[in-house]
Amino acid sequence: MNLNQIVRNDLLTAELNSRLVSKVSIMEINFPPGQKAAYHKHPCPVVGYVASGKILLQVEGEPEKVLSTGDGFYEPADVPIVHFDNYSDTEPAKFIAFYLVDKEIELIELLPGK
Repeated sequence: MNLNQIVRNDLLTAELNSRLVSKVSIMEINFPPGQKAAYHKHPCPVVGYVASGKILLQVEGEPEKVLSTGDGFYEPADVPIVHFDNYSDTEPAKFIAFYLVDKEIELIELLPGK
C-alpha cells in the first residue's frame, strides 16, 4: 500500500470551546424539494456535510451561505439556526449530521418563529 497516494482535503475546522463529548450521534437527513427547517437550535455542536443537493445555511449573526454536495457545515451549540433549507424547489437534498453529545437527550429545540 502506497501512503503517498492518499489525498486528504480539509473540509471544515470548527472550534468547540473545550466541550466534553461522550457520544457522537450520526444521522442521515433527507429534505424533499423546497423543504425548510424551522427556526431552531441544538444543545450540542453539530458538524456535517451535504451528501447531495444544495442547502441554504444561516447561523444567527452570520451571513447566509449556500452549501453544495461535499461541503461541510458547523452549527454551534445553543446558537439559533435561521436557515437550514433545501435550496432547490425541484431536487431533494441529503446531509449527514454528526451530533457531538455529552448528556443531552433532545438533539433539537424548536424556537418561536422568526
